[in-house]
Amino acid sequence: QLRMVESGGGLVQAGGSLRLSCAVFGMNFNTHAMGWFRQVPGKEQEFVAGINWSGEYTDYAAAVKGRFTISRDNVKNAVYLQMNNLKPEDAAVYRCAASRYFDQVVVLPTQYDYWGQGTQVTVSS
Repeated sequence: QLRMVESGGGLVQAGGSLRLSCAVFGMNFNTHAMGWFRQVPGKEQEFVAGINWSGEYTDYAAAVKGRFTISRDNVKNAVYLQMNNLKPEDAAVYRCAASRYFDQVVVLPTQYDYWGQGTQVTVSS
């Protein structure tokens, strides 16, 4: 059974760091691109970062470029999001997602096939 389980969220002061993890079970991880999205209540879901199957290609939303880093471990079947210099506007529920379009960075949420439940990130000013 496919499961995607995020962890690593929490409360952090502005300027601090968090590392989100997403463990994937029951899916051929190596044949999927992965991404991180975030959502604040009342707002649309927002692309944060994406990575292709090999980790060779990555892309980021402008708002997080230079502060966040996406990576993956195809042995551990996990994707990570290192978030540095966090700002109050980064507070959201962060979800990982898997896309069948494995050899590219996928930005559109409609092109993702599987989603985790999310982990809350809160940033105090």
